[in-house]
Amino acid sequence: MKRRINKVAVIGSGIMGSGIACHFANIGVEVLLLDIVPRELTEKEKKQGLSLEDKQVRNRIVNTALQDALKSKPSPIYHKDFANRIKTGNLEDDISKVSEVDWIMEVVVERLDIKKQVFDNLEKHRKPGTLITSNTSGIPIQQMNEGRSEDFQKHFCGTHFFNPPRYLRLFEIIPGPDTSEEVLEFLNEYGEKFLGKTSVVAKDTPAFIGNRIGTYSIMSLFHMVKELDLTIEEVDKLTGPVIGRQKSATFRTVDLVGLDTLKHVAEGLHKGVPTDEEHDLFAMPDYINTMVENEWFGSKSGQGFYKKIKKDDGSSEIQSLDLNTLEYRAQKKANFATLELTKTIDKVSERFKVLVDGKDKAGDFYRKNFAAIFAYASKRIPEITDELYKIDDAMKAGYGWEHGPFEIWDAIGVEKGIEIMKAEGKEPAAWVNEMLEKENKGFYTVKDGNTWYYDIPAKEYKKIPGQDAFIILDNIRESKKVFSNSGVVVEDLGDGILNVEFRSKMNSIGGDVLDGLNKAIDLAEKEYQGLVVANTGKNFSVGANIGMIFMMAVEQEYDELNMAIKYFQDTMMRMRYSSIPTVAAPHAMTLGGGCELSLHADKVVAAAETYIGLVEFGVGVIPGGGGSKEMTLRAADTFQKDDVELNRLREHFLTIGMAKVSTSAYEAYDLNILQKGKDIVVVNPDRQLAIAKKHALLMAENGYTKPVKRTDIKVLGKQALGAFYVGTDQMFAGKYISEHDKKIANKLAYVMAGGDLSENSYVSEQYLLDLEREAFLSLTGERKTLERLQHMLQKGKPLRN
Repeated sequence: MKRRINKVAVIGSGIMGSGIACHFANIGVEVLLLDIVPRELTEKEKKQGLSLEDKQVRNRIVNTALQDALKSKPSPIYHKDFANRIKTGNLEDDISKVSEVDWIMEVVVERLDIKKQVFDNLEKHRKPGTLITSNTSGIPIQQMNEGRSEDFQKHFCGTHFFNPPRYLRLFEIIPGPDTSEEVLEFLNEYGEKFLGKTSVVAKDTPAFIGNRIGTYSIMSLFHMVKELDLTIEEVDKLTGPVIGRQKSATFRTVDLVGLDTLKHVAEGLHKGVPTDEEHDLFAMPDYINTMVENEWFGSKSGQGFYKKIKKDDGSSEIQSLDLNTLEYRAQKKANFATLELTKTIDKVSERFKVLVDGKDKAGDFYRKNFAAIFAYASKRIPEITDELYKIDDAMKAGYGWEHGPFEIWDAIGVEKGIEIMKAEGKEPAAWVNEMLEKENKGFYTVKDGNTWYYDIPAKEYKKIPGQDAFIILDNIRESKKVFSNSGVVVEDLGDGILNVEFRSKMNSIGGDVLDGLNKAIDLAEKEYQGLVVANTGKNFSVGANIGMIFMMAVEQEYDELNMAIKYFQDTMMRMRYSSIPTVAAPHAMTLGGGCELSLHADKVVAAAETYIGLVEFGVGVIPGGGGSKEMTLRAADTFQKDDVELNRLREHFLTIGMAKVSTSAYEAYDLNILQKGKDIVVVNPDRQLAIAKKHALLMAENGYTKPVKRTDIKVLGKQALGAFYVGTDQMFAGKYISEHDKKIANKLAYVMAGGDLSENSYVSEQYLLDLEREAFLSLTGERKTLERLQHMLQKGKPLRN
């Protein structure tokens, strides 16, 4: 029988429990969130005359925890309405309700005795066959499994989410001694397909995979920093975006997580892995122990490796901890010659060879750091996992690394990596040398568009499972390329579907990208069935190439700028009115021109984590690539009989005028940037391209017909224009906007009203595009706009506010 998850119970409403509950609500599952009953009243409850028997008191702990989670930033929920899918209760009055759920998840405090008490109570009410899992981060599953019924043991295992559950994609599944294979297979697929995670089946070893390798990496660095006499600013510079990791790098990340939390995990490992060859490394160095004694835990305590202070003039300053004196000081600039050599290398994987060859302190750091992590990761096989790719998956999905240890090692060269290790007094696991002796030169290889890994017991390469649901552009870019220029690569995805992949800096849209889009549409119309626009950059697109706009405006080349904007508009209209179906697959930042492209596709298959909006106001212009036209059209399509049409138009006007950006794809429906019934959201970004391809193919096979251009767009003319002008006058008079902001808003109002027509009229898309382009061009001639453009270019910022 096919197992389905319609309702889950989450036991424990702390930060993790509430976060997990929110993420299940995100994907449409009904959630029962339970916690303990308070043992005493608060002062507020006493004043209200409440007793311990009142329901609001009995559910106070769970309700307070959930509300705190929902108010936190970044939000754990895709859309505020999704919180309605979560029902709360307590472990005395409501525990019988777990008999109604399909999956029970325990997320209580990390104490085995308490967990066992919870399981005792759950077994009294759980119906046979119900999944039951623990979100433990380190307690052995085997110990929790002891003494339970046969049915419980069969359906029990660990399911370790990483915090915050919405954003970190690692989902570790840790089997108990009796977990059925069916349960493991189900959870593995469910994690990938429904929760949008990278599912990794781990062994029941201390800290499992992610935290075992991740904690080692941090602890190794804690000891190394003093040895190399590095400052915390230098370490964060060396371990951040330059090697494909988060901007918070190492020490800022520890401040966010909490030094006390890290100390707890490290001490658990120090105790739990006595035979580990790096056992002593899990002992905290003296300066960390001093910080813990001082309760300098990081953000939660107001100071850690960094501290925010108020200066005499009222301004704020972030100071850094001097690891030698343990006193805070002004931050120091971190500069390394080796890093300068990587500035022209966009692809992170191509930087590693340069970094380990560095002749300065940075080079010393990378050689020592990589040598340690390569040796340690290789020796954890088969202890924590039998497959090397699971270690890489865990570090990428749980710690935000762009490349896992074995991928970095491959990028440097396996033999080169061993040479570096030996120079640092390290040795790889024996199987690495055996792999090389068999003339296998890397841990990974690509065959037929799929990634294969070196299987150690079999001494041969095997295909990483689960890839049939993915299309990996890195693996097909060269072999399936049908066209490329400096801005795009067009790949054949098979089954008659092409993909346009942006390859420009920050995926900005300039002339080369527009040329590539037009070429792809030409090719698709002649020889293929459909077109997808998707890429695997950090962001889908941060907008138009503002450098090009700025230069043309400064040189007052308005004819050329007019042609460039018209070319942008015409290309967007081709996305809408080509003879083949077009599908946009946006993700992450999808701003300005990236949003306009999505607005003009026949269908949008958006990643759940898509932050999309028209943000041109931030640089002093209105959307000029069809965005202003399209929001006017979409507003008109919402007009209903006896409706206050002006209010509908105002909502769309404010979406542009306030540069609103959704904080998830689901919020984009509220802005009418995504359209219900037409566009869809995909939780797992790895599946997004394959799903987009399926939809393009489905539209083609269902008999796609080129749409007829719209000439029936209702505009409100002077009725709307007057109302908008009054509004901007009031905003200016109240000093909410500047004079320049008022000018931009009035230009947008003129476009969205359809000009100063004396009465309601029906106009064409081209009519609105011409108004839009005229308004855009007039604003580029404004001094304030040029100043904003120049400022953003100097700061290297994308087109966003």
